[in-house]
Amino acid sequence: MSTNLETRPSSGDPVDDATAERLAVALRCVTVSREEVADSGAETGTNAAQNSLDAEFRRLGEHLEESFPRVHAELELEKFGHSRLYTWRGIDDTRTAALLLAHQDVVPADDPGRWTHPPFAGVVDEEFIWGRGAIDDKSRVLAILEATESALAAGLRPRHTIYLAFGHDEEVFGDAGAVRMAQRLRERGVHADLLLDEGGVITDGIVGDVRVPVATIMVGEKGYATVRLSVTDAGGHSSMPGRQTAIGRLARAVSRLQDHPMPLRVTPVVTDMLTRLRPYLPTTKRRLLGFAGAAAPVVSRILAASPQTESMVRTTTAPTVIHGGVKANVLPQQAEALVNFRILPGDTVESVLAHCRRTVRDENVRIESVGMTSEPSAAAVPGPQFDLVAEITRQVAPEAAVTTGLVPGATDSRHYDDLAGTRCNFAPIRLTAADLERIHGNDERLSRVNYARLIEFNRRLFTALAEPQRGN
Repeated sequence: MSTNLETRPSSGDPVDDATAERLAVALRCVTVSREEVADSGAETGTNAAQNSLDAEFRRLGEHLEESFPRVHAELELEKFGHSRLYTWRGIDDTRTAALLLAHQDVVPADDPGRWTHPPFAGVVDEEFIWGRGAIDDKSRVLAILEATESALAAGLRPRHTIYLAFGHDEEVFGDAGAVRMAQRLRERGVHADLLLDEGGVITDGIVGDVRVPVATIMVGEKGYATVRLSVTDAGGHSSMPGRQTAIGRLARAVSRLQDHPMPLRVTPVVTDMLTRLRPYLPTTKRRLLGFAGAAAPVVSRILAASPQTESMVRTTTAPTVIHGGVKANVLPQQAEALVNFRILPGDTVESVLAHCRRTVRDENVRIESVGMTSEPSAAAVPGPQFDLVAEITRQVAPEAAVTTGLVPGATDSRHYDDLAGTRCNFAPIRLTAADLERIHGNDERLSRVNYARLIEFNRRLFTALAEPQRGN
């Protein structure tokens, strides 16, 4: 029997056909972000690819407006290119209760022939809703709107203002969408109690020795940098090579970086995460964590043993691209490689570059940062509204252990980091390691049960924000 939670019965009721179909229609909109058309915020494009993308985003926008009429009648909507910023005015609109983020764009499906259903067919069957964006991240866009529409129909109004910000270019760093929306909120002096975005989920079988599902509410994210290593050489005929060709020198530099990663380190958020999981661990490991300070080196080595958990205790090193040479019998004049780093809080983009220079130890290898960079979250600890998100998570997934963590990748949240007191990256969908591979991979899909849980989570959040909160 398969151990994939997405392929076996799960507790909870699935969404009905009409709700599933609204998500499926959104998945049929081919809103694919590519770096070569990263300026997709323009309403009119200058080439065929841009025009096609604009048309798909317009189609998605029309679908949202038709599917959620109360939202579009009662909330204020501002558009930033294809990004959408909704304002849900509170009874007291001098304060902001929450800023909910999600994104409408998706990554390409590079090998559609390996999908069970075409990636943009939006197939709905008895168990799943299939398509690129089913998890990342159109399900969250639609779930938030489903919950908002339901709340409006019930006459609910938040105590303080809520913003919904749906970017259109998160997969290509958010410069035309999230950056502009965040700047507009800064201009208004907005500071939310809670920021909620994608990132953590409920996993099964990922955290070693924990026998229950683990709901990881991410409270920050790692930084991001890509380092280019480049070598220039005189070239020549391959029959008379020198002691080191450009490719050989480059390969040695890449090998040194991979063989000598940045040091292991237990950060406060990892200590908090393990403390929350301690009751669910075997006795020996519970005892070990009782001496967390003294045991930090041991804890870091245990976490570093698995790729899924190593990212929690290290700035990771990933060589991803290499180029060089034109012909088998010609010595290359140029060679270059790209190495991607996801930066742990406490490290910086500059410290990553310093590590690269120190580790490569070759003046003939040029080392520089290229493309987008971002520093790690400034504050990666649970804020005052974390307990609210945790409690709602326990309500919709009582079987799960709730803990904290760091988003290993980059999300739109980094553009809003200064706009909220508490940051949580989380969606209460339950996935295994095999399911996680579907994100940006083949056969992306979301079960009807998971989608129902996601909508219910947002409904409960809005209900909580509509009630007077202690201390207000």
